[in-house]
Amino acid sequence: MNKGTGSIARIHEARTTTPRIDPEIKSLMGNEAIARGAWEAGVKVGAAYPGTPSTEIMESLGTYPAEDLDAQWSTNEKVSLDVAIGASLAGVRAMCAMKHVGLNVASDSLMSQSYIGVNGGLVLVVCDDPGMHSSQNEQDTRLFGQFAMVPVLEPSDAQEAKDFTKLAFELSEKFDTPVIVRSTTRLSHCRSPVVVGEREQIESRGFRDSPAKHVALPTNARVRHPIVLERERKLKEYLNTSDLVRWEPGSDELGVITLSTCYTYVREVIPEASVLKLGVSYPLAEDVIRRFCDSVERVIVVEELEPFIERELRAMGIEVEGKKYFPRVGELSPENLREGLHKAGIISELPKTTDLGIEPVARPPVLCAGCSHAGTYMVLRTAGARVMGDIGCYTLGAIEPLKAMDACVSMGASIGMAVGMAKAGATDKPVVATIGDSTFLHAGIPALIDAVYNNVNITVLLLDNQTVAMTGGQDHAGTGRTLRGDETHRVDFEKVIRAIGVKWVKTVDSYDIGSLYQTYREATQYDGVAVVISNRPCALDPVKIKGTPFYVRSEGCTACQACMNLACPAISWSDELFDGHHKVKINQTTCIGCSMCAQVCPTDCIQLSETGTA
Repeated sequence: MNKGTGSIARIHEARTTTPRIDPEIKSLMGNEAIARGAWEAGVKVGAAYPGTPSTEIMESLGTYPAEDLDAQWSTNEKVSLDVAIGASLAGVRAMCAMKHVGLNVASDSLMSQSYIGVNGGLVLVVCDDPGMHSSQNEQDTRLFGQFAMVPVLEPSDAQEAKDFTKLAFELSEKFDTPVIVRSTTRLSHCRSPVVVGEREQIESRGFRDSPAKHVALPTNARVRHPIVLERERKLKEYLNTSDLVRWEPGSDELGVITLSTCYTYVREVIPEASVLKLGVSYPLAEDVIRRFCDSVERVIVVEELEPFIERELRAMGIEVEGKKYFPRVGELSPENLREGLHKAGIISELPKTTDLGIEPVARPPVLCAGCSHAGTYMVLRTAGARVMGDIGCYTLGAIEPLKAMDACVSMGASIGMAVGMAKAGATDKPVVATIGDSTFLHAGIPALIDAVYNNVNITVLLLDNQTVAMTGGQDHAGTGRTLRGDETHRVDFEKVIRAIGVKWVKTVDSYDIGSLYQTYREATQYDGVAVVISNRPCALDPVKIKGTPFYVRSEGCTACQACMNLACPAISWSDELFDGHHKVKINQTTCIGCSMCAQVCPTDCIQLSETGTA
């Protein structure tokens, strides 16, 4: 076992010895523990763009005293990293947080900053989403860390999430490098006891005037690249004697190399195995790994998503096994770990399961009752349009019964895709891009500039619900409030759009179905770029809207299903029939009184309830 003397060694010693003073223990979610680690490390500037599963990191950091640090929502992930870079160069510790796809946006800055290095410690927390609980792909951030040649720390529980985040700042300054702390959905949203400490008071290093280091000109970068390679070598040397790599002796027959939350599953399923727990996935502690592999007869690599560690070990000439037994997609679990070990002949029998004969009910995601996006997509489906969608709650407009979105790729891509669609001559239907308010600010503005510049004939629907709804109702530059809730300048979307050069711009109430339909028709008939801003606050965030609910006069319902096309979860089928078809009913508890269903009802049988109940 490695017996280092650094921060992690002190942490392990604190866990296994009786302290003189009872430590303070808090129950923290992984993301909260990361924020706590940053605060304890003396971070002065934090920035992020919200994205599940990373959102709570900056929300939690924003609860610490303003005199300790500045925490902000940024317009996108690249901006958040640039803010952190600026603070680092100024001499203070800085952190940015994002989900895995956010690193795609921030990678341009990261690649150059890896050459430049840091002044104050610079840490990126990136949260991957194995299983795609709330993401459009399952990309593996470890590949990005290797690509950028920056170390990637991988905590396995909430305690390590706090401890590794603190250590990341030390390593950043020690090795003059940005550092990635990689989390996953399971770690970010777990909750467990965490021993917390006090905040370190870190003096600013001040800005260090060094253009040859800080200015990414080709002549400077050529000099810096060999320095980055030497940094990698020094990091490997450090890891060979660091407790970030932990050797836990066990059976001589089987050795398991693992990391992150997979470590906890390994200890649960095969406690008898020798385990090499990697706290860093890049670079690798090659000397320790070779010694570990020489000490056992068979080596299994247990990791989520890509066979990253497995490939690196094979490249080192070490014979290991891994992904031929375990899935390359989705989250690892004790169950599929057991199945994989059973295939490998390590576990002779799987636990017996009892078939309860219960078929799970499919529960597809739906828009909330009273969601302002529902009417917009119903209009698009009814009127007929070729719709390029974007990332947000409104992406649910792609599924039944709305089914009014043809494609969706990434944040801010909708307008550019619509430009390409129009350029390709797709004129069988009007070409429409739908994009949310926060997404428009994140990455939609450059594409709208492109559309005007190239004079294409498209319609853009800016769905302004005045919040970042999908991730829990965070503020952005269009809400007029900061992360801490302070009032600030609010972006005027219509002024920005007109300043870009769009001449046809109209704002409409998302709940006014007739006006929305008429405005949409006018926009699609305009020759050029037309923008419709549909404006209604989110029905849930920052506060749940609740008006007088509606009810259905059953005797007037003809089971036409027009209201069901809104995909409102407050509307469902009743047991009563009309001409062999189910009539509808409205749940008085979940209905918020938006009136959209009443507007589309052809028989006027949906009415406001005078008492709030039918």
